[in-house]
Amino acid sequence: MSDQTKFLLSEHDLPKAWYNIQADLPFALPPVLHPGTKQPVTPDDLAPLFPMALIEQEVSKERYIEIPEPVREIYKLWRPTPLYRARRLEQALQTPAKIFYKYEGVSPAGSHKPNTAVAQAFYNKEAGTKRITTETGAGQWGSALAMACRMFGIELKVYMVRVSYDQKPYRRALMQTWGAHVVPSPSPDTNAGRAILARDPNHPGSLGIAISEAVEDAVTNPIPTKYALGSVLNHVLLHQTVIGLEAKRQFELAGVYPDVLIGAIGGGSNFAGFTFPFIGDKLKGNAPNLRVIAVEPAAAPSLTRGVYAYDYGDTSMMTPLLKMYTLGHNFVPAPIHAGGLRYHGMASSVCELYRHGIIEARAVQQLATFEAGVLFARTEGIVPAPEAAHAIRVAIDEAIRCREEGISRVIAFNLCGHGHFDMAAYERYLAGELQDYELPQAEIDRALAELPQVESA
Repeated sequence: MSDQTKFLLSEHDLPKAWYNIQADLPFALPPVLHPGTKQPVTPDDLAPLFPMALIEQEVSKERYIEIPEPVREIYKLWRPTPLYRARRLEQALQTPAKIFYKYEGVSPAGSHKPNTAVAQAFYNKEAGTKRITTETGAGQWGSALAMACRMFGIELKVYMVRVSYDQKPYRRALMQTWGAHVVPSPSPDTNAGRAILARDPNHPGSLGIAISEAVEDAVTNPIPTKYALGSVLNHVLLHQTVIGLEAKRQFELAGVYPDVLIGAIGGGSNFAGFTFPFIGDKLKGNAPNLRVIAVEPAAAPSLTRGVYAYDYGDTSMMTPLLKMYTLGHNFVPAPIHAGGLRYHGMASSVCELYRHGIIEARAVQQLATFEAGVLFARTEGIVPAPEAAHAIRVAIDEAIRCREEGISRVIAFNLCGHGHFDMAAYERYLAGELQDYELPQAEIDRALAELPQVESA
């Protein structure tokens, strides 16, 4: 292997199609159910929320789906993104492991989220959509969609989880700079929000509540409005695979293939985008020993402590039901700073891969992730988003394991975004003011007691 640090592709190397893992799964994904009838949803059921092109992608079994040229042209503002060898981190850990990271923080919004935001805005524009509603946790998704909607001339309203709205004012200002209307959720603007505020005027909010508000707004607004989701659904994960497709070519330039792939996970989009093209190799028998680790916060541990069941994607039970590992749609997570990972459920495809033993899952605590983020910043120079620091934590743990075993492995993770808008969280960590949150089993049990009754579950 050379002493190269950056592995770069040209704009001509930008993938022309997204990779659809549904073509290679050895099992069928459980059907999505209508929230009222509990029967499998039809395209007509989803039409009030999404343009038909995205509905078709949601159920497609085609291995590759062409990236429209207008989307590729916007991608070229930051794609292909660099793959780095983390040599200074390796030296600090005194590990024989070779550590690589794919850096998505070079996008204008500072994260991986524009990969699907631009695509979703494009398909909505093609369908004549005038207005989009969405939710956002930490603000990365809302920022990305605000940028994308501005580029395609679409009005956007963002329901931002209240605790993040308060913790991350500059992320909110970024969305507003791109022209989005941002409100804290729960808000007085919807029936769902008003009902929750009536019970608790100081409710911190959750992604489930914000989704309820955005969906209600989309289906009741007199302006032609659609809803856009930043994770969980198949078409969202599909758009993110541009990350892993690029990474595969970059590892060819590096002359190695990963032994361990790692990604932080909340709803599944950045993890899937990075790992699914490699998991496709594993499913086809070309990478039988590849280990893939999904890393979630101990405060919202859906894979590691949730129940596999049908559940709503939102708190007000307006969305279709997904078969997934869930903490219950009424689950309200602790106010950890990795706002993008505070979700009660998980993408169905990720859940099935975990259930069949194709991927691993690990839950980590907040203080350990910030410790890893600071070490990474002090060695590699990039201050990572708290979400991305979850992947860094486990990459460090795996590298230490290599040191202890005296084995050199190729470890790679997705650095899904920078932490420039998260400095208040780092300030609190450095001042010793952050704490870990161990989710009590009683809270999980209480939320799971309200799971919907589905005969086929």
